[in-house]
Amino acid sequence: MKAREADLLILPGLGGGTEDHWYRRWASRIASAQVVEQDEWDKPTPDAWTGRILEHVAKTSRPVVFVAHSLGTIALAHAAPKLANLNIRGAFLAAPPDLETRLKMAPDAKDFLPVPRDPLPFPSLMAASKTDPYASHEAAGDLANAWGSLLVDAGDAGHINADSGHGPWPEGLMTFTAFLGRL
Repeated sequence: MKAREADLLILPGLGGGTEDHWYRRWASRIASAQVVEQDEWDKPTPDAWTGRILEHVAKTSRPVVFVAHSLGTIALAHAAPKLANLNIRGAFLAAPPDLETRLKMAPDAKDFLPVPRDPLPFPSLMAASKTDPYASHEAAGDLANAWGSLLVDAGDAGHINADSGHGPWPEGLMTFTAFLGRL
């Protein structure tokens, strides 16, 4: 599959990210990509965030591929049961937070607990850093295993955001392109 053959729905995490963030850069450069904008980036609720995801999926005309970062990955896991019979081809997941042990770093995400651990009903790939302050690589691996995601080691990449030097994130784009090619 190529990007132009799908509707790419980008799911940011807490705060929504800056224009320098890799996923916002991808959204501005990939014609079939759009950011799922939330009404409340800083005080999120699972119902509101998953509702917005479902609204966007309902408006798509091609197969959907998600690109999710941080809390966006957890929101997608909450939405997954309602996506099971829809035209979802896959999900590229980056830097999921470990809310169980690191909630104090993002207390506004508490309503997303417990984090769903059921397998996602579509193929997924998870890129996780060995130096993410929001999740150990082991915790990300456990989540990837629960969700049935292929885990890719992003190395020493922090939270894989602009603050960790991953504005453009070319390695991520190459990994995403390879993932799309397998769908």
